[in-house]
Amino acid sequence: MAIEVKNEYMSKERVLVVAPGRGCYNKDELGYLQTYHQDKVALIKSIDAYREALGQESIQQLDAANQYSFKRHTAGENASALIYACAMADFMDIDTEKYDIVAVTGNSMGWYIALACAGVLDSDAAIDVINTMGSMMQTGLIGGQLIYPEMDQAWRRDNRLTAIIDDAITLVASESDCEIYTSIFLGGYRVLAGNEAGLKRLEEILPNIDERYPMRLYNHGAFHSPMLAHIAENGLNDLPNTLFTSPSVPLIDGEGGIWTPHSTDTDKLRNYTLGSQVTQSYHFTKALQVAVKEFAPDKIIVLGPGNTLGGPVAQSLIDIDWFGWGNKADFLQTQETSPKLLAMGNIEQRSKVLK
Repeated sequence: MAIEVKNEYMSKERVLVVAPGRGCYNKDELGYLQTYHQDKVALIKSIDAYREALGQESIQQLDAANQYSFKRHTAGENASALIYACAMADFMDIDTEKYDIVAVTGNSMGWYIALACAGVLDSDAAIDVINTMGSMMQTGLIGGQLIYPEMDQAWRRDNRLTAIIDDAITLVASESDCEIYTSIFLGGYRVLAGNEAGLKRLEEILPNIDERYPMRLYNHGAFHSPMLAHIAENGLNDLPNTLFTSPSVPLIDGEGGIWTPHSTDTDKLRNYTLGSQVTQSYHFTKALQVAVKEFAPDKIIVLGPGNTLGGPVAQSLIDIDWFGWGNKADFLQTQETSPKLLAMGNIEQRSKVLK
């Protein structure tokens, strides 16, 4: 008589989890914690106890505000902790009976959240790292960022736009008093960082697209650029190696590097996180592409708040024809019939992820 052997993993779908960065908690996300995470009492209390000791406003107060304030909610010392709380609470809600989390990555500040999701940072270490790094420009922003598309209307890479961006960077960087760098490769977009002189020159040089781009990113500093060298130095001085442990699941960083549970050197992981990750370009596109090629997930779960990262995730995968997506229409059709991308900031898609 044949004996049926049941493997619990055979019935699970393999998923890549993606953590969001700055700019995902906006007016529509106000009240996200109250709406979805009133049960995450321990997480929220631990974050607010840490912030209270520093004289900072609680995330509960920020989330429960009567109205959204750009100045208040996008300030680094507030946005970082608030987004971490929302994303980490979402991660805790993933149905692990249904989904096998095979890898984790994130965009920009989402790298710190990914470290927490993967177990590199415990709850105390996570808020220490995230709040510390998010508060380092509290007394004044260093530089700024703008975003510009390098894709066509079908979300396919447009080499003409890429050349325009690269030529503009070369030209502006050669001018006196101007600093400009690629900050993030973000799917079909390029995020550029620089000083005010450099950003103004870029705004003059880059062709206007849809009366929207180039678009300044409010309250964003020159993240992922050499302009933040002293921020990296301060982080390395303030945040000890003892905060970091080996991941429980593989991590893909902003260079496309893979950190695995059994081969991670935590000194190197800390040095990357607080060093080159702060001062060099963050290649989110490459992180996504490496993750799907190496770990072959059935689906991708993007943590909330918001759904600003859904487009860049899809665009990164269209670029390599993953899931059979050759363009935006392919992606939207798949999402209608058998979604591969589940954004927890989207109410309908969220329901497919929850326990």
